[in-house]
Amino acid sequence: MKQAEFDGRGSRIRWTETPGAEPARVYVHGLGAVSAVYHAHIAARPELAGRRSLFVDLPGHGASDRPQDFGYTLEDHADALAVVLDAAGLTGVELIAHSMGGSVALVLAHRRPELVSRLVLTEANLDPSPPSSAGSTWIDAYEEDDFVAGGHARVLEKAGPLWAATMRLADPRALHRSAAGLRRGSDPMMRAILEALPMERVYLQGELTGELEGREGLEVAGVRVLTVPGAGHNVMFENPDAFVAAVAGTG
Repeated sequence: MKQAEFDGRGSRIRWTETPGAEPARVYVHGLGAVSAVYHAHIAARPELAGRRSLFVDLPGHGASDRPQDFGYTLEDHADALAVVLDAAGLTGVELIAHSMGGSVALVLAHRRPELVSRLVLTEANLDPSPPSSAGSTWIDAYEEDDFVAGGHARVLEKAGPLWAATMRLADPRALHRSAAGLRRGSDPMMRAILEALPMERVYLQGELTGELEGREGLEVAGVRVLTVPGAGHNVMFENPDAFVAAVAGTG
């Protein structure tokens, strides 16, 4: 495991990586998740073997530190992710990012474009105030202190065993601030960033989730939008073959 300080106060963001050729692939998890859990089985596939791969846990999640005075906004997470890439000596990486991680990846690509050469986003949040079915809405429905005091446990029960398995590893206060930041969005907004970026952009939408809002506008802007059959929000688990093909650029 590797680590780097991200907040100027000694807090460390941590990641694991496998050696290989560059450009590196950097895997970024969603809200309340862990990168290796969601992506290591993908990076190990023969179609993707031989490339340097990093599995980053965002601040407050997984193995990374969880400072109580950190903001956990999308910009904060993006800056922490930039610390990882700088510490690893990387530029021009491929970012493979899920859900909230996709929003973080977009903000990073906007703020530090030299760090990113390609984006593969899976059901990334593109707009503020997602629908009531979104997990961030369940979390942000509580005031922060109420979430820490008891809401966290109630959301874990509602989340189901898969998401709860990694969400319980996230700091409750960090989780709430991350959800609130996700619902606020970025400036400029994530959708506008995605449409304006010059690099290759792939967006995966699970068939079971429904039609992607604003799909035509994204495609006009040059984003390759793929609907993944038989999958919902967690495409990497529900249709790993399609996910691997998208990451490899063959799907």
